[in-house]
Amino acid sequence: MVRQAVYARLGKPLPRVATAPNPLVVNVSARHCHLTPAAVEILFGKGAQLNVHKWLYQEGQFAAKETVTLIGPRSRVISNLRILGPCRNLNQVELAYTDAIALGFEIPLRASGDIKDTPGCMLMGPAGFFEMKEGVIRALRHVHMHPADAEFYGVKGGDNLKLKIGGACGIVLDKMLCRVDPSFKLEVHIDTDEGNACNLRPDTDCELIK
Repeated sequence: MVRQAVYARLGKPLPRVATAPNPLVVNVSARHCHLTPAAVEILFGKGAQLNVHKWLYQEGQFAAKETVTLIGPRSRVISNLRILGPCRNLNQVELAYTDAIALGFEIPLRASGDIKDTPGCMLMGPAGFFEMKEGVIRALRHVHMHPADAEFYGVKGGDNLKLKIGGACGIVLDKMLCRVDPSFKLEVHIDTDEGNACNLRPDTDCELIK
């Protein structure tokens, strides 16, 4: 209301972003994995469940206290790979290309959940090893949207937007996959390679555009 009054007094229209139904949040999604309940039990022991370390922006999603060690094809490892909960119905590891190069992987760029014909890996936990036959990907950058957000931006699930990032290292990221669900809050996920490329900071100006 204050913003509207100020712009009305200046005789200027409100910036488009100010009329959006929800504020835009842009977060860097570091390497992590999603696991099934069965995989959690193999890695952490019979009856083991994930425990909340930190709640994430999306409702009901959390970074677990539990971590695993990922063993790559050259016996190179990434330790303390964070598990995100709650458990899912498939096992998936999400890495940036920089991570994959260090491990000796050639990973495809995929939407989350699309793991057919992707490389696998070995995970090690305190109670044992779990071999993933497939599921190592670089996740497509994407934006979570409530239907009201999708209507405002004129898109539907599966469409693409662009993310304009300001600052000294400003860039425009193309092909931002739109994922729409009534449970979602407006949030963009980019990986560490993308976040480092634009030196993303909490106060960096960001805008979704078509």
